[in-house]
Amino acid sequence: MLFLFSDCSEQDAPTRIRTGSHRDVAALLHLAGDAGLSFMELAGKLGELPDRDEALATGNAGTVYLCHPFLVHAAQLHRGTEPRFLAQPPLLLQGELTISGSATGYTPVEVAIRAGTGAGSTG
Repeated sequence: MLFLFSDCSEQDAPTRIRTGSHRDVAALLHLAGDAGLSFMELAGKLGELPDRDEALATGNAGTVYLCHPFLVHAAQLHRGTEPRFLAQPPLLLQGELTISGSATGYTPVEVAIRAGTGAGSTG
């Protein structure tokens, strides 16, 4: 989650978000298999991801962005005149992610991961 506690324009160092990058990260993690990747190992591979459009997390104070946990995002220089206040608290899962073999269906987060790994978007 990304909470804007102050107004944030394009000049106020909005967080840069690579649209669609959550599917690319899912593919990287899928290739790593059960061993997975540490945060730093994954960060070292971000340069291998395909080019993506960027969106800026701008908005009025009180705006909240609910983002996929694999979404690639970054800070940038502040070019405005007013301070920017934001927070990025986690939204914790209630249980383990299920990427295959679900008898009850998949959450939106799981559907996006499945799309990134080539497993499809349903059953």
